[in-house]
Amino acid sequence: MSLAALATSFLLAVTLCYGVKCWLSPFGDCRKCAGMGHAITTNRKGKTKRGRDCRRCDATGKRIRVGRWIYNRAARTYRAGHR
Repeated sequence: MSLAALATSFLLAVTLCYGVKCWLSPFGDCRKCAGMGHAITTNRKGKTKRGRDCRRCDATGKRIRVGRWIYNRAARTYRAGHR
């Protein structure tokens, strides 16, 4: 098998796996707060405490995946064109 065919099949497999992951689980953990919904801070004594709520995910800890966002945008554009 040539190198180009191997690379193409690998990229196709990765894309297909990511598409299935976006279909089965459209929401992933927030990258800023690591899925906790808030930051971890320490006080002056060094003890950990809950910080402020994450603004990126609105304290839910979940965000929509990039692939699902692209699919939603494409589906919305397709539906708007067929009205």
